[in-house]
Amino acid sequence: MQTQFKLVIGCDLAAYDFKNLAIKELKARGYDVTDVGCWSALEGDYPQAAEEVASRVVSGEFDKGLLICGTGQGMAMSANKVKGARAALCYDIFPALMSREHNNSNVLCSGAWMVSLEKYLDIVEAWLFGKYSPGRHDVRINAMFDIENKR
Repeated sequence: MQTQFKLVIGCDLAAYDFKNLAIKELKARGYDVTDVGCWSALEGDYPQAAEEVASRVVSGEFDKGLLICGTGQGMAMSANKVKGARAALCYDIFPALMSREHNNSNVLCSGAWMVSLEKYLDIVEAWLFGKYSPGRHDVRINAMFDIENKR
């Protein structure tokens, strides 16, 4: 069972049921998962969840963040507004893995309307175990920080 990752997860109303199923499965696999909402399939907006998750990852309180909305687009856009967040929108394993290895992503965004629960869990696990490859990628990561710091 995996317990080395401390994860924080959030969703909007479109992904409420999906998130709850994902949490149950991730906990069954041994992950330490903290849910920050939303709390209903009737209300809950992606910008608030994205800011909460991304801020708590960037602060170091959590190792990684998971965000789910209908498509994942709004979550990724919102999370990337948080300084230090590198949110990746992924619907498949390979881009999730590359987002870790090449871009050192710290927040994974996906869509409840876009992937099955089984596929999502495979994506999460590939992403969690992807390792950042420093060296040539550091130049690009630092360039992202330079852009972020200009604002």
